[in-house]
Amino acid sequence: MKFKNRIHSNRFQRFSYLGASVILSVFFTSCEPDETQVVTNFTTITMQDEFDVAGAPNSDIWGFDIGRGTDGWGNKELQYYTDRSDNVVVEDGMLKITAVSESYQGAAYTSARLKTQGKFEQKYGRFEARIKLPWGQGIWPAFWMLGSNFDTVSWPQCGEIDIMEFKGQEPTIITGSLHGPGYSAATPVTKSYELINDRFDTGFHVFGIEWGEDYINYYVDDVLYNQITPEDADGEWVFDQPFFIILNLAIGGNYVGAPTTNTVFPQEMLVDYVRVYSAE
Repeated sequence: MKFKNRIHSNRFQRFSYLGASVILSVFFTSCEPDETQVVTNFTTITMQDEFDVAGAPNSDIWGFDIGRGTDGWGNKELQYYTDRSDNVVVEDGMLKITAVSESYQGAAYTSARLKTQGKFEQKYGRFEARIKLPWGQGIWPAFWMLGSNFDTVSWPQCGEIDIMEFKGQEPTIITGSLHGPGYSAATPVTKSYELINDRFDTGFHVFGIEWGEDYINYYVDDVLYNQITPEDADGEWVFDQPFFIILNLAIGGNYVGAPTTNTVFPQEMLVDYVRVYSAE
């Protein structure tokens, strides 16, 4: 059986790029998608970072977005992204992205946003990361991808694949979504996945997609909970080109709301590894 996706709406709008999807209070278990849309031979490693060298992230793989972005990256986010070790560092065998409550360059918080743009991009394959998420009202970590033609066609024509997005105030739920022309901002193609008797901030979980010519399958800890195909998109299917990877920890914004006095800082997004596979 293939999941039937719907395009959902909520109360926020976005005009720049950062994954945004609608949380549904439901739990999805594994499914059996159409056999013609399942690829099981994504076995060749094309990129991996095990974060086993302490210090700054590997500059051969990762670059940074720096600053506040236009209108808080289009989402009215509150953080200033830096490449300082206070906000991003490799230590203890993992990447640590730390959100800090501090006055910096006109912002009330600092954090980091890493990307492989111009360093690693791939069309199709398995993309996965093992992550322990932060928590709290106004905390917004994400593991996602943008089309490599972003600089020329901009968003949403370039396409966006949200492998994992998380509202810190809802610690048992993540979402996986697609944004493209006609189904973006408040109307992505999206589904949520909820842990039962567990939370995403208390341990590591593997978030991944398997992406082929006519489908994108979404996984949490190898449980397939969603499949999106061109027939689910209310617009042009733009997922037929290389994409680059983004890891970030946002604070505030339309999607999650602002932190409160009960939100604890600093908060850490811990990434054990990022791995990408191809079928070749």
